[in-house]
Formats: sequence, structure tokens, C-alpha cells
Amino acid sequence: MSDTDVLLDCSGLICPLPVLRARKRLKDLADGQVLRVLATDKAAPRDFETFCREAGHGLLENAGADGVYSFRIRKGG
Repeated sequence: MSDTDVLLDCSGLICPLPVLRARKRLKDLADGQVLRVLATDKAAPRDFETFCREAGHGLLENAGADGVYSFRIRKGG
């Protein structure tokens, strides 16, 4: 099984759009499924940490390289 169920590419979008699109996409997933989000906004790492903590989702990955940030979020219940 893959470590990601759905990929959401938010490259080129600025705050708050990456988080808003991720929140919308997570609503369609079952608890425990994993969403991978790609973003280029420099605020994204902080935004996704806050979003996951407040919404009860698990932030499995928060990494960045060459201006692209990758987040893996496990949907919480």
C-alpha cells in the first residue's frame, strides 16, 4: 500500500489557499487516509502545522527542498 492516498498540488498558490484546499479535500477522505500536499508558499510549513494541530489531523511529514514543501497529513476523526 502506498504511503499516500491522495495528492494535492497547490504549487503557485499563496496563503491561505493551500490550507483551504487541503481542508476541503480532507473532507472527502475517510479517517486514517493520508493526503500529500505540495506547496510553494513560504508560509505553508507554519500554516500546515497550525491547521493540523487545530483540526485534529496528524502531520506525518513537513519537508521542503528547492522551494517546494511537501506535507503528508493523516486525517483525524
